[in-house]
Amino acid sequence: LRASQLLAFILLVGVANAKHFTRCELARTLQAAGMDGYFKRNTASSYNSQTTTRNSDGSTSYGIFQINNRRWCSSDQVPSYNSCRISCSQLLTDDITADIECAKTIANQQSILFWPGWQANCQARELGQYIAGCEL
Repeated sequence: LRASQLLAFILLVGVANAKHFTRCELARTLQAAGMDGYFKRNTASSYNSQTTTRNSDGSTSYGIFQINNRRWCSSDQVPSYNSCRISCSQLLTDDITADIECAKTIANQQSILFWPGWQANCQARELGQYIAGCEL
């Protein structure tokens, strides 16, 4: 995957009521954190840093990247591998540094195809529109 595609993917998936990023604000934040070297796609959840989604398997996905607690972060809800070595609550703050670092871990361990949001919204699609006009 090209770097431009990964950042665009990240910009597609973002929803909640804490920090709501604009599309370009999130693109610039991710670029500054080195995320454009990983992907330019949107895994973000309506650009909202406090989004949580309860999944049918009993797990929960957290934060702007909808990182799942069964494998990547720890909560007292389900047993977790906690591969990112963080509490899921760290993924629900206005500071998305922990989210970015965990997303990098996921991309390095499993690839962007891990995210169901990528499969449903981005795979085999042109995603340049999500960073167009952002002056990156």
